Amino acid sequence: MIDGQRDEVAVEEPLELRIEGRNIAVVMRTPGNDRELAAGFLVTEGIVRHASEIFEITQWLTSRTAGENGNMVEVTLKNPSSVDFTKLTRHVFSSSSCGVCGKASIDAVRQRFPPITSTRRISAALLPALPDALSAAQETFKKTGGLHACALFDWNGKLIALREDVGRHNALDKLIGHALLQNHLPLSEHILLLSGRVSFEMMQKALAAGIPVVVAISAPSSLAIEFARENNQTLIGFLRGNKMNIYAGAERIG
Repeated sequence: MIDGQRDEVAVEEPLELRIEGRNIAVVMRTPGNDRELAAGFLVTEGIVRHASEIFEITQWLTSRTAGENGNMVEVTLKNPSSVDFTKLTRHVFSSSSCGVCGKASIDAVRQRFPPITSTRRISAALLPALPDALSAAQETFKKTGGLHACALFDWNGKLIALREDVGRHNALDKLIGHALLQNHLPLSEHILLLSGRVSFEMMQKALAAGIPVVVAISAPSSLAIEFARENNQTLIGFLRGNKMNIYAGAERIG
């Protein structure tokens, strides 16, 4: 209660991710779209590239306080022997605000996905309208003011999908997981819009999904810029009104 008025707050709860019976990570996330979160995690950790590699994603309720969404997701694969569990880059716990935290080694952090090969150009004129489209679709943020959002647009600026979460990394995993389960990967003809800042791992996750253009309302980190340049990604920050900073891949913007 604030001054006698009820205030809605964003929900944050732990979710245990398991693959073939093994505990892989505990993620602090906003409940909802948890199967997509697990699927996106598999993509961005380099475990799967196609939905056909997944046999089943099952969600379990493991405590009375977990709510209807449950707090454990179990993934079974069609070919579990193909997974080298020693190369998974996370320890058991990952907070909602940290994606790289818990990485086992520098080599594991710098996972390698194929660089972007698309040379298609997009119009700079369509970019200023994207933040308004994202804001209009952020239903939970309107109520709580406490969530990050990631949105996927097509090459013409049409909103395709949006996911929200207390953790920006979770929101992006949910978005990528949605694309995987819809058999839409790689996202080589799409633009990713982030509501917050751009870290190294956000660029790596985008690369894992094959996204060539990443746009943010806030700032990128130096390592995010370096990673984008190394992998032929376009990175735009501080998109506000008709102004933006292009940090990498300016040749795609016409």
